[in-house]
Formats: sequence, C-alpha cells, structure tokens
Amino acid sequence: MTEFKRIPPAHAHSLLEEGAVLVDVRDQQTFAANHIPGAQHLDNLSIADFIAKADLDKPLIVVCYHGNSSQSAAAYLVGQGFSDVYSMDGGFELWRNTYPDETAQSATE
Repeated sequence: MTEFKRIPPAHAHSLLEEGAVLVDVRDQQTFAANHIPGAQHLDNLSIADFIAKADLDKPLIVVCYHGNSSQSAAAYLVGQGFSDVYSMDGGFELWRNTYPDETAQSATE
C-alpha cells in the first residue's frame, strides 16, 4: 500500500502549479473565511462524492489548520485508493505566513 508523504508549503506550491488537487479539511466556516485558492473543502458529508469523482492517480494535497488532521485525512484517502497523496506540514497557517498574497475567501452564499 502507498503511504502519504509530508511536504512543506513550498513543495505543495510546486505541485499545485503542476496541476495537483488540493483539499482542505478544516471546518466550513473557517474555510469560507480564508483558504488556498483552488482548494476544495472536504468534510464527512462531501468526501464520498469527492472520492467517487476523483482521479485516483492525480497528485492530491491535504491541508488542515496546522498539519495534524491532514495526516489522518491523507492516510484515509490512501486507503480509499489514491496513489499520490501529500499532507502539508504546518497547514493553512504556515501557507498563509509563507504566501500571504495567495489566499482567498469564499463568496457568501
């Protein structure tokens, strides 16, 4: 079985430029307030649909608040058949400090 890899924001940034998929597992309200552009929010309600529609061989980066919860989510996604999974160390907080101009807010619903 493939294991996920832990990577710093700079490596995640490079993978995103190459077309990797980014999922954010923080709560919906926090995600809506600020997230990495292009990220998809994943929670217990949306994960099954995401897995059903995903390209399991495309690089997948998981991000959370500080890089802890993303490791559990990354391990789960590996178990669901994803072959190239990454957990971003430092989470969104480190991304925001590293790339302060590369965050976005969701449109109000």
